Amino acid sequence: MTGILSATNIFTGTDRGLVPQASIHHADGLITSVSTGASISPQTNHLVIPTLVNAHDHARPSMTSFGASNMPLESWIVRSAFGTPPDPYLAAAVSLARSARAGCGGAMIHYTRPSGKMPILDESIAIAKAASDIGIRLAFALAVRDQNPIVYGDSAEVLVALPEEDRSTIQDMFIRPSPTPSEYLDRVEAIHAAIAGPMIDVQFGPAGVQWCSRQLLEAIAERSAATGRRVHMHLLETIYQRQWADRAFPGGVVRFLKDIGLLSNRLTLAHCIHARPDELDMIAESGATIVTNFSSNLHLHSGLAPIADAHRRGCPIAVGIDGVALDEDDDAIREMRLVQMAHDGLGFDRTWSRPEFLALAIRNGRKSIGAPGPGTLAAGEAADFVILDIGQLDRDAIMPVDPLDMLFARGNTSCIRDVVVNGRIISRDGKPTGVDLEAMEVELRGLYRKNVPQFKAFERAWAPFESAVSHWFRQQGCC
Repeated sequence: MTGILSATNIFTGTDRGLVPQASIHHADGLITSVSTGASISPQTNHLVIPTLVNAHDHARPSMTSFGASNMPLESWIVRSAFGTPPDPYLAAAVSLARSARAGCGGAMIHYTRPSGKMPILDESIAIAKAASDIGIRLAFALAVRDQNPIVYGDSAEVLVALPEEDRSTIQDMFIRPSPTPSEYLDRVEAIHAAIAGPMIDVQFGPAGVQWCSRQLLEAIAERSAATGRRVHMHLLETIYQRQWADRAFPGGVVRFLKDIGLLSNRLTLAHCIHARPDELDMIAESGATIVTNFSSNLHLHSGLAPIADAHRRGCPIAVGIDGVALDEDDDAIREMRLVQMAHDGLGFDRTWSRPEFLALAIRNGRKSIGAPGPGTLAAGEAADFVILDIGQLDRDAIMPVDPLDMLFARGNTSCIRDVVVNGRIISRDGKPTGVDLEAMEVELRGLYRKNVPQFKAFERAWAPFESAVSHWFRQQGCC
């Protein structure tokens, strides 16, 4: 497939910066040239940028609709059971299509809540098909946990506080056998054999240090080193995880990850909200990537991550939506703007220029999902780019204004015209081309509504369970 795209401005993501009156030539999924001096029609008032990356997500199309709102992660994550996907393909396709529509050429699915309706290998294949149908680059990490299913400690202390019937419901839903380290590694190898390819990168996905035994983390670190496979995990997302880590690893949780060989440039760490300066230095030294999820952190009252400090210390930073954008609409443009503005300094002091931030978020995001190249728009690089309507951004058109400034001041999904990945138009005029997103959303909502009665016992148990969990964590914090 070949193509030529002319635009008023092209942000190449390289030292060339913003190139006016330029054209991108591409063939067979690669850019063949970026030329200047193009004759641009007045109606073609476009800004072209490299595709964005949703570097941390879980393929959850909605959580607020299940009552998961205004609560911390420790109860939110249990409440999310109401949103167990009724169909793995549909849930992943809706989530990925929304990301694609918002300008993402790649996304990570850290798969934490399988549907349970089919073998996990078949479920992974269904998710890979969703990514292929949409045309988006995918990193897939099957999440694993083998400890602390309810709280970061003895679950019996919570269960004993529940009425007997509710206790049985919670046990049946959340306290289940975990795979051994070797069983998990074999599953990932099988998934890799089934779905990995030029557009899909399969990674290891430990859920987080508080949810994974030392033996499991050590086994993943060893296999990652042997195979070169990347690892994607949560780290220090909440104050309760910070408290647990300090008790469990008095020598330092990041030091532990370094000692077992897991802390490397193959590792991506989501959140790191409560990472300390010395830990950020170790992360920077290792080359591991930090994915920040600004809106998710706000929704879950997790805190503000030290992203500017992490950047100054040399940590590679990427941006993820985590399934909970500000308006729960997977708007990656707005999420990028929020991260940039929140961490860009005070007064006249700046953490980064806007072009620098855009380039680093794309570059580090692509690396974290195993996508080829740094995402620059240059000859020989992947033909992955987003076309934005400058007229929509600069709706007043009073005087010349840098279009990147307009993007960071006003940009959102509505400004996007087309999204191209691997030379294929995957979204045109705000609509994914490979799937019918609106029809899929309607179908998925219907399946969720049909599923809700299956959780009647859990719904009845929720109030006493949430109270017991809240009490447990508050006690731990006091002690």
